[in-house]
Formats: sequence, structure tokens, C-alpha cells
Amino acid sequence: MLSPLHQSARQHPAAIALMVNGRGLSYRNLSQQVLALGIQLREAGLQPGDKLACIAGNGAELVKLYWACIDNGLLFCPLSPKFPDSQLTGLLQRFAIQYLWCPDDARQSLWQQCHRLVLNFSLSATHAAPDIIAEHPVDIILTSGSSGTPKAAMHSLAGHLANAEGSRSLIALQTDDGWLASLPLFHVGGLAIINRCALAAATVVLPDSNLTLSQQLKRDPISHLSLVATQLQQLLDDAPTSLLLIKYLLLGGSAISQSLLDRLQPLDMQVFTSYGMTEMGSQITTGPVRTDGSSGKLLPGRELQIRDNIIWLRGATLFLGYLQDDGRVDKATDEAGWFCSKDRGFWDEQGRLHIQGRADNMFICGGENIQPEEVEAALKLHPDILEALVFPEPDGKFGYLPSAVVKTRSGQLPDAAEIKAFLSQHMASFKRPRRYYVWPATEQAGLKVQRQQIIAQVAGTDPH
Repeated sequence: MLSPLHQSARQHPAAIALMVNGRGLSYRNLSQQVLALGIQLREAGLQPGDKLACIAGNGAELVKLYWACIDNGLLFCPLSPKFPDSQLTGLLQRFAIQYLWCPDDARQSLWQQCHRLVLNFSLSATHAAPDIIAEHPVDIILTSGSSGTPKAAMHSLAGHLANAEGSRSLIALQTDDGWLASLPLFHVGGLAIINRCALAAATVVLPDSNLTLSQQLKRDPISHLSLVATQLQQLLDDAPTSLLLIKYLLLGGSAISQSLLDRLQPLDMQVFTSYGMTEMGSQITTGPVRTDGSSGKLLPGRELQIRDNIIWLRGATLFLGYLQDDGRVDKATDEAGWFCSKDRGFWDEQGRLHIQGRADNMFICGGENIQPEEVEAALKLHPDILEALVFPEPDGKFGYLPSAVVKTRSGQLPDAAEIKAFLSQHMASFKRPRRYYVWPATEQAGLKVQRQQIIAQVAGTDPH
């Protein structure tokens, strides 16, 4: 088969594949530039099975490299440019990555670890696109899971396309649509946008660093948008009219606050939330956003079962496994091919999945189990609270006590007596946070809240 990029170039050659700084690049031209890039990679000595680390933010170059790697049987390994050189060096060595593309000339220490590629991304070639085997590995995406130590999840193109097909069964995407690549390509959610658009011959709209999000929404033909709740809240506060042309909004995170849901009601767009993970290529369940924290129903191409309250997964979208330090691939499944998510959950009577949180996030307070995500969902029902994160703090009497980091519309922490009375309507007293911290001014790089990062930032600050 041909990659979906080249298939769309044949079927819709004039359709816009990439929108970069307000200018469109057609599928025909993108296909030809990817073919020319493949020639350069082969001339640089890369062979099928080699790994190519790409250290950059979202840009046309990264998209082209992804498709060129697929054409040539290479493993696309996007890494965050926010990682320090010491961490990047360790990753390059750990996974035996020999080739690197990075536009940042200041990262000279990395060039000692592997061969740095200098590429011309504007060249074109007109030879026939190569056939590929969709089941072969095409990328390595880092996921820290709950341990904080990065794991290297390996995917096939077949898995990515099954994920995209399942997503499109609920979130319609067609040739005239445009999806803003607001999530980094080193996260599976960002890569999923690239695959969805190529499959539908839709447009990937790249972020413009010279514009605010609201300005770009007004300028570019963006019909589909992936955001976290805080980004949406900012848009509604500052420029609500920028959302008027959005048809579909995929909202990341857990439970959505009632105040935010109320503000979405007048807008003529469909708003979805989902449950997903790197190992399943992105979305697993998806459904209309609700304040109860439900994550919708199972999408096609996925299987899900709950054993002892723990979610197990398999299906066409399941990853190939974790790349180990010695080069082996650990499938991380049981004998029947099921992958343990370590997420706790249940189905409600309407067939919607509810995520209760990570099994390894749960802690014990005075002999009672506390699941942080349950408390977070209750906090976000408060009209002033936009985001909440609950974590344990050591206590001499109870072992641990729950504390919370909250982000509010007012910018002020809620009154202690008022929030205590509010939570008393939703949960037992032992689950209520004893201390509250102000949400740190941290950049959100993906759809998931970076729990450990935020907890580390508030450590040592004064609670209220």
C-alpha cells in the first residue's frame, strides 16, 4: 500500500495538506517534497530499521520527516526540544539512536552522540511513491506513564490508521476541514492529528508563533480543535467569537467544570471528551462532554474489559510494545493479548466509560482509600474552579492527608469554609483536601495534566 499522504495526493492533489503561516501547501506538493526528502535520507546512509531522532517544535519539517520515515522504513523518534541536553543525550544512548535532525545550532553536545542531518526541505521529486508495509514499526513515542521514567512505545502505521478511522466514525473529518496541530508531535495526540488529516485529505494547520490562538482561529480555516480546559477558558474570556467557525472541539483532561460547560452551550459546535493513552495510539473512548467525568463510548477497532476495576485493552490500535534498552520489544500484554492500562474505571448504565483514576495514584488516609481523580472531579463541579489536582501529603497521625492544587476563574483560592461546605454535598469528610495550593503558571504541552510536575512546583510553597 501507499502511505495515506501519497494516496490523498493521488485522489485530491490540489487539496491543502499543510497550512503554514497562513499559506497552504497542496497534497501534490507535500508528496513530492516528502519523496525528495527520502532521497536525502538514503544518501545520508539511513537504512530501513534505523532510528531518526527529531528535536523540534511543530513545524512543516517535522511533518515531512514523519512521512519520509514511513516511506523509507525508518523509525521516527520525535523528542521534546524542552528536554535538557543531558536528558536527550541519555535517551539517544539508551535507545541506540544514530541519526539526528535538530534545527537548534546551540545544542552542540548532541552532535557528539550521533550523526546530525542537514536537509533541504523545499526540494521536490516526481518519481512514484514507494509501497510500504503498514504493520511494520514507524515511530517511537516516549510515555512516562506513572513511574516518571520514559518508556519508548512503538507503533505501526496500521495501528495509527485504525485509530484515525475509529475517531472519524464519531468526529467527522473531510477534505475541506482543517485541524490545528496544537499538540506536539512528540505526544501521540499530536501525531494522531497528522494521521487523521492525511487519511481524510484534510488540512493540518500548524501553529503560528506570531499570532495568539484566537488570532489564528480567525485567520486560518480551522474547523477542528484539540484543547485543554484552561485554553478553552482563556478563549471564552478573551475572544469567544474566535470559536464561531469551529465544528468539532476535542477537549482533553478529566471532568469538565459546570461553569465551563454552561459557557459552551450557546456555541454551535460539537464538544467531545475522550479517554486515551499512548499505547493505544490516542483515543479509546469518546463522547459528548459531560460534568460527570464520563469519557464516552468505545470507538471501533478497540476492545476494553474491566477486571477487578482495572481497565485492560487490546485491538487494532494497540501499540507493538515497548522498545527495551537492549533493542528487544516488550509487548507488555498477557497471553490473550490484553494490555493492562493501570487505570481504574467502570461502565455506567448508558454504556459510557468513567475513569476513576490511576491505580497507582490511590493513597491511604487513616485506613481509608482515596482516589485523587474522584476528589478532583468533585472540586471541578464548583463554579469557580477550572482545574484541580489532589495529592497526598505526609501526616504523623493519618499517614497521609489529601491536599489540592486548584486553578480558579477568579485567580483566588476558594474560601476554606465555603469549599468545605460545598464538598460536603459530594463526598465523605476524609476525602476532602485539608490544604489548598495555587495552580502554578506552567505551560500545558498536551491533553493530560502533568501531575508530578505540578506537585513538584507547589512543594515548599505556602498552602492555604
